Amino acid sequence: MIYGYGRVSTTDQKLDVQETQLKAAGCQRILMEKASGANNNRPELARLISYTCRGDVVIVTKLDRLARSTQHLLTVIKELDEKGVAFKALNADIDTSTPVGKLMITVLAAIAEFERGISKERQRDGIEAAKAAGKYKGSPPVARRQSDRVLGLLSGGMRAADVAVKCGIGIASVYRIKQGTV
Repeated sequence: MIYGYGRVSTTDQKLDVQETQLKAAGCQRILMEKASGANNNRPELARLISYTCRGDVVIVTKLDRLARSTQHLLTVIKELDEKGVAFKALNADIDTSTPVGKLMITVLAAIAEFERGISKERQRDGIEAAKAAGKYKGSPPVARRQSDRVLGLLSGGMRAADVAVKCGIGIASVYRIKQGTV
């Protein structure tokens, strides 16, 4: 069976493009999730690995959709390889069923991790410079932005736990808003 795996980091991002590319690549079953690549505990990725067996193929559109670190990428690919499952990355034309593909995955994973580190370093430097210039304040906390809504729901008789779920914030934040400490 040919499996596809798609992932985006945040809930406001869309999986449509990845899904279209995976279908075009011949994927018979596609598992997708919205989770940070830095999080190694991704339910759909774990499910995908558990589903696969000898002779299957796992396809992703880009290497960074599978993993953000070289170590995690190589761990997943080793796990697939031990099960007799090939791995393909569409954007890099990588196929681990070949020796060259195995070499390329190791090299590209290292380069991807290096580039991500450089990018994060530049981002941190830019934020620090903006803070020093008084131009960067950051975004206000999610709970603070919803204070009026939380208070309205509480005054309407809704339980704190239900307000937390409805607003997508923690229950502790609901109590802090209620007490006026947010």
